[in-house]
Amino acid sequence: MPMPGTGGGPLTGVTVVSLEQAIAAPLCTRHLADLGARVIKIESPAGGDATRHYDDVVHGMAAHFVWLNHGKESAALDLTAEADREVFGRLIANADVVVSNLAPGALGRLGFAPDDLVARHPRLIVVDISGYGRGGPYDHKRAYDLLIQAESGSCSITGTPDAPAKPGIPIADVGTALYAYSSVLAALYDRERTGRGAVIPIAMLDVMGELMGFALNTVIHSGREPVPVGLGSPMVAPYGAYPTRDGQTVVLGTTSDREWRRLATDLIGRPDLAADERYARNIDRCARRAELDAVLADWCKRHDLDDIRARADAAGIGNARLNGVRALAEHPQLAARGRWREVGTPAGPVPALVPPALARGWPVVSGRVPALGADTDAIRAEVGCAPAATATPGQPA
Repeated sequence: MPMPGTGGGPLTGVTVVSLEQAIAAPLCTRHLADLGARVIKIESPAGGDATRHYDDVVHGMAAHFVWLNHGKESAALDLTAEADREVFGRLIANADVVVSNLAPGALGRLGFAPDDLVARHPRLIVVDISGYGRGGPYDHKRAYDLLIQAESGSCSITGTPDAPAKPGIPIADVGTALYAYSSVLAALYDRERTGRGAVIPIAMLDVMGELMGFALNTVIHSGREPVPVGLGSPMVAPYGAYPTRDGQTVVLGTTSDREWRRLATDLIGRPDLAADERYARNIDRCARRAELDAVLADWCKRHDLDDIRARADAAGIGNARLNGVRALAEHPQLAARGRWREVGTPAGPVPALVPPALARGWPVVSGRVPALGADTDAIRAEVGCAPAATATPGQPA
């Protein structure tokens, strides 16, 4: 099998060394691998990335780990040991990018503080992911997705007023990963112009602050806390989920006064509502959300899902079916557009989605999911270090 990163993608020739765990850094580097970068994942020999052990649903492997880590090499290194720190240091000397989301200050304690790395290797790009950023009263705190979502207010605008909820997608982790990914691409471009690398600190709280932008503006400028409305949006109305006659749930939404008038007149046959000044502006409709939800709920329960969706499409009204995850796995749109591929794993090939952002003509780089330490000895030899005295976890003795 060819080494990951040799598939001819736009980042072919870029080497990424990642001290990563959980989601934020691994998703960032997996996207870099998707574009052809060589990604060397540094893992502790004592079990590796914790997500390896979350469950065993993918032929004995964890769903999180398989999602986040195909296309990478795994080097099991104990960075508290001088010999393994030497291997890591030599890898960095030949790398383009280092990504880390270790505990606060861990890189510095290991002797690899980001600013020192770039001082020694001026073309190096170092992404240092933390929960709360450096400085300030929270910089020492560990940070997980739920904790950052809670601290940032995200959970307070999700769910309902009496039942705040964490979004099912780990958006603090995913949002951080995507900012890290895009910042690496920008830094690589900047290095082509200037010849200089960069230190890029990314705090998960800062990411969530950005994602909370509309809610922040609401509080800053009105003093009002946004009130969560369950499966809907506190900022626009009508916009929500409504049971249908055939036992399904349709999601309908309007995002402008013009769309509201089309929904009222062309979809549900209520031109009187479209002409009613009480509902003319979005701010007015939000204030009377319950009234409009009741109207739509009554109309939807008298129609089947397919009929509603056909009528909504004809009227130019956004609509969707409330699906479960299985429906996504079997979604006809993904199948029709060839959005699935196979990636290799120690247990055989498994399906994975094609990366969302690929230019026409870029190849789909589909590397394997590595066993823990699968590439350790090869990497040691590559940087001129002796093999480990004992077998590396994940390799035969």
